[in-house]
Amino acid sequence: MMGHKLLLVGSVPLDTVEEVMRSFGGALGQYLPALPDGEVGERRSWVNRLCYLIFNGHADLETLRRPKPVDGVEQLLPRTRDDAWQFRVRPGVERIRFGNPGSRLGYARDAVSSYFVFRTLREQGVLPAELRFQISVPMVNSVVRPLYFPDPKDIDLVRPGFEESLAAEMAVIYERIPHRDLAIQWDCAWEIQAVSGAAGAAREAEIGTHVAPIARLSRDIPEGVQLGFHFCFGTFGGWPAFAPETLAPTVGLANAAVASAGRRVDWVHIPTLDTTNEKFYAPLAQLDAKGAEVYLGAIHSMASLKERFAVARKFLPAFGLAAYCGFGRTPPSELPQILDDHRAALDIAGLA
Repeated sequence: MMGHKLLLVGSVPLDTVEEVMRSFGGALGQYLPALPDGEVGERRSWVNRLCYLIFNGHADLETLRRPKPVDGVEQLLPRTRDDAWQFRVRPGVERIRFGNPGSRLGYARDAVSSYFVFRTLREQGVLPAELRFQISVPMVNSVVRPLYFPDPKDIDLVRPGFEESLAAEMAVIYERIPHRDLAIQWDCAWEIQAVSGAAGAAREAEIGTHVAPIARLSRDIPEGVQLGFHFCFGTFGGWPAFAPETLAPTVGLANAAVASAGRRVDWVHIPTLDTTNEKFYAPLAQLDAKGAEVYLGAIHSMASLKERFAVARKFLPAFGLAAYCGFGRTPPSELPQILDDHRAALDIAGLA
């Protein structure tokens, strides 16, 4: 089980990639299939950064709303959903496209830089020799969604161009990072909220709406590269951003995503809540990961962890462990406790 007991979703609120990899990779690397770079810098805000870096100022988009200034100082990141960026497509524009393919979004540039740090630390023995480098990437519909584009017609005009731009970034990554060292994780947060019936998601409730871009982008991944999925209830405004009564919609989307990938899937991350209600966990019995490792996002509320494990195992006998999401919105002072919780979870689950 070495390398398959724990999963790190992505973000770690430290200042540099080296700090992330030395602290979390050094402490947990032997249990991980792959190590993310912590999504340091502006990526810590996940998709919010794309609003001010990519959408705001685009010649064919109009900014409808931006975060309110504080004491006369501009704010780039919203504090609440009501403060979030919003955009619309300018009249007469039939499709939004993005220039500088392969570099516009920044994922390829950051990945190549972080991989150098990863490779160096692995060569120095700080990281296990078999560990892969993980790149966690938001799926298209989590970026271009109603929160930012309130007019549904605009979403249809923006998503194809954004997917095209993301595909170009991924192609650069596949070209520049050895496939045997690489793992890609698609992050799906809005997708889960939408299929679970979250407010404002009626038009996006069909699973097919969300697996279509997953299928197209997954089939471009070279065979030697690993692929994982992170499904998420969201943390914007506090975790969870919404709390479903059951995992049924999440499992339904996960099954469809794995089936549509058109290639091997290496892991699936399923979030959980702080509940021991069997109704919540029962859909795990229907999870069809097709041989992929399953990680439950259960490392939280440690006092109830053992009891939650016992309930989950009634429906899914074997699984690895993870937090419910990345730690990008967590105060850095809590990171030592988070590391301790991961090691303690292994003991509680009997995986140490």
